[in-house]
Amino acid sequence: MHDPAPTTDAPTKPPPAPVGVREAFLFWLKLGFISFGGPAGQIAIMHQELVERRRWISERRFLHALNYCMVLPGPEAQQLATYIGWLMHRTRGGIIAGALFVLPSLFILIGLSWMYVAFGETRLVSGLFYGIKPAVTAIVVQAAHRIGSRALKNNVLWAIAAASFVAIAGFDLPFPAIVVGAALVGVVGGRLSPGHFSAGGAHGKADKSFGPALIDDDTPTPEHARFAWSRVARVIVAGGLLWLVPMGLLTAIWGWQHALTQMGWFFTKAALFTFGGAYAVLPYVFQGASGHYGWVTPTQMIDGLALGETTPGPLIMVVAFVGFVGGYVKAVFGPDSLFLAGAVAATVVTWFTFLPSFIFILLGGPLVETTHNDLKFTAPLTAITAAVVGVVLNLALFFGYHVLWPKGFGGGFDLISALIALGAAVALFRFKANVIHVIAACAAVGFVLLNF
Repeated sequence: MHDPAPTTDAPTKPPPAPVGVREAFLFWLKLGFISFGGPAGQIAIMHQELVERRRWISERRFLHALNYCMVLPGPEAQQLATYIGWLMHRTRGGIIAGALFVLPSLFILIGLSWMYVAFGETRLVSGLFYGIKPAVTAIVVQAAHRIGSRALKNNVLWAIAAASFVAIAGFDLPFPAIVVGAALVGVVGGRLSPGHFSAGGAHGKADKSFGPALIDDDTPTPEHARFAWSRVARVIVAGGLLWLVPMGLLTAIWGWQHALTQMGWFFTKAALFTFGGAYAVLPYVFQGASGHYGWVTPTQMIDGLALGETTPGPLIMVVAFVGFVGGYVKAVFGPDSLFLAGAVAATVVTWFTFLPSFIFILLGGPLVETTHNDLKFTAPLTAITAAVVGVVLNLALFFGYHVLWPKGFGGGFDLISALIALGAAVALFRFKANVIHVIAACAAVGFVLLNF
């Protein structure tokens, strides 16, 4: 059954002029610096720029690409940029688009992370973060609510969310095991009771047009985007080498147990389990980076998430903060090269976190381009997304505990932090305030309270 033909809002518009690599490069660079607001905000910016204003791609093709990115592990907004860049300008276009989505935030976070570890004990910085931490707790609660309101459409999905919460909060099961278990439930449930697993994955169907686009609904798939086993082999070999060579060098130079090598290995695994966005993978990062390896403390992770919320780029870039602090604190290059250690560690973590996203797009893109109908394999994603709700709720409780009882239950309740968190929650839920505005306001309150 075919979708109804889209209505034409601007039938008299001429087709846009062809776009060269240089023009696309400048746009993707600009996007890397303005992509605030998390995945929803970033996707909205790309839709406005690429579909509505520039008309580089049609609404239907944009949503089709987004549906594919939603079923992949990894940051869907960055993968969507990579997909569109690849569709327009082959492999180099995809690499340019995906890399420029990440690099500005990497450089910004390296600078902010250095300021944090170098000056974090001053009253100025301590005051700012005293107000920011309760705001982050409210933001994570809002994330759990936002994901849950979209994902939990029936009792079966509610049960999956509850089971995942009990699994991670009560039994401390690793996040990858929860993801795999939820996916298996989705596979089986999608066959036995498909009606209960039809709520996730897709972002809807196009119902309007903004005029003719460069990549329009009926634009033939370009030659480089057609499936061929030779291309699959090239991507697998190139992607394998891009992972194996750096990992081999780290192991050969410093050994398998060195912090940099373990960061590369740990964040490779994290990259493969980021179903449901950054908030979903943060518990896994907590379990490893804080609990197992000791690269950061729980308090530092909360601070890192606050920095990630206030910088452009994917929220999962908080891993760059984890890498920087871990490399800096562990002094992996000795006590005289702390900044270099942090910067290299942040770069290593970013490389191994985002490399799989590029491979997934270059591997799967041609398969997706063979059909422009909705994808049919969303049942596992639906179950995973339901499980993510329980995991993120546990994350919110984890943050709340460390913010409201900073010295443990025996150390007293921090009433001021509770009031700041309550104010942030009211601003987010009742007044739909911008996340960055909420963080800025709470930071100002914390600064005043600790310095005046």
